[in-house]
Amino acid sequence: MNPSSSNPVRALQRWRHQLTVPQFTVVTGLLVIVLATLLLSTPLCSNSNVGLWQALFTATSAITVTGLSVIDIGEDLTFAGQVVLAGLIITGGLGLMAITTFLQGFVQGRSGLRNRLDKGRALDEFGVGGIGPTFHSILLVALCVMGLGTVVLYSFGFTDIEDPGRRLWAAMFHAISAYNNAGFGLWSNSLESYRDNPVVTGVIAFMIVIGGIGWRVANDIWNNRFQLGRLRRLSLHTRLVIRSTALLIVIGAVGLLITEHIGYGASAMEPYGWLEDLQIVLFQSITTRTAGFNTIPLSAHQITDAGLLLIILLMFIGASPGGTGGGVKTTTFAILMGATRSTLQGRSHVLLHRRQIPDATVLRAVGVTLASALFVVLMALTLGLGNSLGQQQVQSFSFLEKLFTCVSAFGTVGLDLGVTAHLNRWGQLVLMVGMFVGRVGILLLLSALYGTRPQSRVGYPKEDLYV
Repeated sequence: MNPSSSNPVRALQRWRHQLTVPQFTVVTGLLVIVLATLLLSTPLCSNSNVGLWQALFTATSAITVTGLSVIDIGEDLTFAGQVVLAGLIITGGLGLMAITTFLQGFVQGRSGLRNRLDKGRALDEFGVGGIGPTFHSILLVALCVMGLGTVVLYSFGFTDIEDPGRRLWAAMFHAISAYNNAGFGLWSNSLESYRDNPVVTGVIAFMIVIGGIGWRVANDIWNNRFQLGRLRRLSLHTRLVIRSTALLIVIGAVGLLITEHIGYGASAMEPYGWLEDLQIVLFQSITTRTAGFNTIPLSAHQITDAGLLLIILLMFIGASPGGTGGGVKTTTFAILMGATRSTLQGRSHVLLHRRQIPDATVLRAVGVTLASALFVVLMALTLGLGNSLGQQQVQSFSFLEKLFTCVSAFGTVGLDLGVTAHLNRWGQLVLMVGMFVGRVGILLLLSALYGTRPQSRVGYPKEDLYV
């Protein structure tokens, strides 16, 4: 190879080695989306209804485990396309950041202690031991849970599907989608046909919760499985995630039961009995925080404004750190609530379960929440710019519908009021950007763009402000 031809290769290698973990994560995620787009647009994976744009949106939604779609998964994708989609869901759900950092260890060939610590910090503090063993454990747990879910759904859930092959694939696909909090389904009405099937809704809800709480929590519970009566043996993170998750499920279910039980009689929705109502709102409360399945029709005409607002808040909070879901995370919400309580009590520090939370963690929680809220509002405001760019909207929507869709995309939830498919390409591009930012994490993305500044050694005088 002559020097002139080797220079670009060497330049690419130098650029690759100079990438930080956040930059490597973002670049790899974009490359996976591009490759998946090209694959999904081929006749092997889809029919003529799926062009490059539809494939791009589907690939982005899958790798970010969101579930928003502009195509009919069961009709427009072939079996090979559905297999590819399931593979993308697993890739994104088991942690795009974990996978890319695990690969980076081979690419860059650096395994020093400091580099491992940096990786652990960037990847939700997986630990000093490196990402390899941890990711293997994550993969093992995921395969066991998805395998068990597939068996139960095949044997006792989707019994109305007579063909054994179709039933097995339906069970496997929905188990993958549920554990990874993706919300993709093989049917255009999601799980509405199984609204009163306790096996299907129960198994999928359980897998959503297990995937959403994160591997660290599941591993902590498993290691202390014989001493669960003594909750103090569990880490503060585990206790906080469990209590926050349970509280949000109850609040969501009770809130939806109050708002939508009244709404049922006032809308075109079919009235259900109290027992079925309870099953529906419990499932929706669980799936709303990033899974994206639905067992009732969702539209602005069939859900009350109060119910939509409650769903928006649940979607914005999302799942837990290290899980397969999105949102600002349950622990972030708990820290903000703890900070509010401490302020009202006149304390100068934040206490949660008799533990003082570091100021840096509180600042991070405030930063994540504020940046995420501003980004979502910016998304909602930007959706309407397509008309000024020459792309007329197919249908007009209210601001609440736009805000709902933007939060659904940013929180990688996938619930849709029928807005996504009727947006122009500008609006769908905004949603794709929101899905990617929401999955990667807004702080990690900013770190990839601007890098991490060294800690300043300069101290500045303090001055109080009126708040």
